[in-house]
Amino acid sequence: MPSENPFRLVSPFEPTGDQPKAIAKLIEGVKNGEQHQTLLGATGTGKTFTMANVIAAVQRPTIVIAHNKTLAAQLCSEFQQFFPENAISYFVSYYDYYQPEAYIPHTDTYIEKDASINAEIEKYRHAATMNLLTRRDTLIVASVSCIYGLGNVEDYEALAIKLERGIHIQRDTLLRRLTDIQYRRSHLEFKHGMVHVLGDTVEIFPPSADTVIRMEMPFDEVENLQEVDSFTGEIIRELQEVVIFPASHNVTSKEKIEHACEGILAELKEREAELLKKGENTKAERLRQRTEYDVEMLRETGYCMGIENYTRYFGNAGLAGQPPSTLLDYFPRDLLCIIDESHMTIPQIGGMHEGNRSRKQTLIDYGFRLPSAHDNRPLTFPEFSDRTHQRIYISATPAKYEWEHTPKAWMTEQIIRPTGLLDPLIIVKQTKGQVDDIRREIDATIDRKERSLVTTLTKRLAEDLTKFFQERQYKVRYLHSDVETLERIEILRKLRTGEIDVLVGINLLREGLDLPEVSFIAILDADKQGFLRSRDALIQTIGRAARNVHGHVTLYADHETVAMRGALEVTNRRRTIQEAYNRKHGITPKSIEKAVHDISEEERKLELRRPRHDHTKIPKDEKLRLMKELEEQMAIAAESLEFEKAADLRDEVDLLRRELGMFR
Repeated sequence: MPSENPFRLVSPFEPTGDQPKAIAKLIEGVKNGEQHQTLLGATGTGKTFTMANVIAAVQRPTIVIAHNKTLAAQLCSEFQQFFPENAISYFVSYYDYYQPEAYIPHTDTYIEKDASINAEIEKYRHAATMNLLTRRDTLIVASVSCIYGLGNVEDYEALAIKLERGIHIQRDTLLRRLTDIQYRRSHLEFKHGMVHVLGDTVEIFPPSADTVIRMEMPFDEVENLQEVDSFTGEIIRELQEVVIFPASHNVTSKEKIEHACEGILAELKEREAELLKKGENTKAERLRQRTEYDVEMLRETGYCMGIENYTRYFGNAGLAGQPPSTLLDYFPRDLLCIIDESHMTIPQIGGMHEGNRSRKQTLIDYGFRLPSAHDNRPLTFPEFSDRTHQRIYISATPAKYEWEHTPKAWMTEQIIRPTGLLDPLIIVKQTKGQVDDIRREIDATIDRKERSLVTTLTKRLAEDLTKFFQERQYKVRYLHSDVETLERIEILRKLRTGEIDVLVGINLLREGLDLPEVSFIAILDADKQGFLRSRDALIQTIGRAARNVHGHVTLYADHETVAMRGALEVTNRRRTIQEAYNRKHGITPKSIEKAVHDISEEERKLELRRPRHDHTKIPKDEKLRLMKELEEQMAIAAESLEFEKAADLRDEVDLLRRELGMFR
């Protein structure tokens, strides 16, 4: 049974402005059983803090869904600060690179599935499912990968091994059970999902943590049970009991494997007969060879490449068309679902199913997969809805779905910012002489020691503008989709610290990123119709200047579009409400202050502030493994925009490189 620890919100702040009213309304809606609620929150009004207060009040397991990994990681970091004593997990796709299995008929090209799995993210995913099965105080921040198949929750929970100090169990029996749930014996290295044996001592490295479970079991009795540091071997704490969850989510019992194999072979026989009847002998032979090989691997090892394509026989009781087991099935029925930036996330959830089906159909038609491969799919939107009975949508610009499904009484506005900041002032100017005007605005912004963003509609114009300003000695960079994550983070850090004054791009960070130093935004071609100049896109872009007291935006256009008029109306209405509130309460607006870690130059990198690990306790042959582990963690921190954490990790990696004689 999951433990009953309560969510406990830890924050030096109290709800202010619109927050108390929004919190009370949302709590009331959840307790009344309302299925749809929307928090229409302006940028910078503390929507995450509002949701943290709601979660602490309703005390229910919660999933927060974001539309990309970066935003999900940022939200996870914020919730971890609000709930330091609770189980806050991060669940996103664990692929750094993913090439799905595919077949291109007109060139007769078969593309085998190829993927690079990020071990650090895989650890977070295992921690998420473990927390859900052992604790009620669990909050998971996820991307839309939460609607993809994950493995049957009943098997995952039933096959977990509970170990207690003093129990009698043969060492070989334990090792066989660990092998059955996908643990591997270690050889040269000891990593997540491995077991190491030395005499009567057995060490298990769970996939969900950075610590190892060590057991001493002389005479087939668990005499000592400890949690130890995976690098130093230092004892962290003594344990009375521990639950070892499977090393893979796709795990099941031998009985189910045999039953599944029988079902797979029966479908193979039926499908092979269909193909032979059509005279498609090559396809039939290909399908038979591939499927029989998979069945043989399943019977021998309990696993095969592409096991997810047999979801029907492992999780759906052999029934066609049934939805796969997903992360949502690991939650209890009373989960609370929060959809962040819902105007982006809901369409993404709804669009996953059809694209997946089209690719699978080609593989089935040409004898690469059985028809049951269709059951390895993301949930449809109705299936997602059936698993999330109460949803709160969060957006500064709710879309059609939110407006249609949320009763007017449960559409909650949050416009007032705790700092008293107003929505940015918007000015519309003609395009004639726009470059000179932008230059004057940038000069004034630099004089205030603040930063500027310039958004364009074409890559060519962005590059030309960047070159123009560079030739005139401005500290300017161009940000585009080809810039790798770590370099992107470095550019943003330099913008915040003042090493860069101006950032130029096409779609500059519309949702979910705090840049309080930005006080001027130029939007070129504001009157061009299209996605990047829609009403909602303009409102989101304008919101990037809402964290600075001098925040203002210039729309360069030769005529006013419906989208521009809509963005101006929304922004001006908010400014009127905010100004009235400030006057009534005597509030003087002030810019948000958010620290930026000072990442020093090459010489000062040598002076590490505080290593996260005591290197004197780590054997030399373990330092290389530690370095690789820290590099993975640094990539995650960089992607989540955690500048300070990424910098600390990079410094420690540099120190390890020196100790190993690898530093250039």
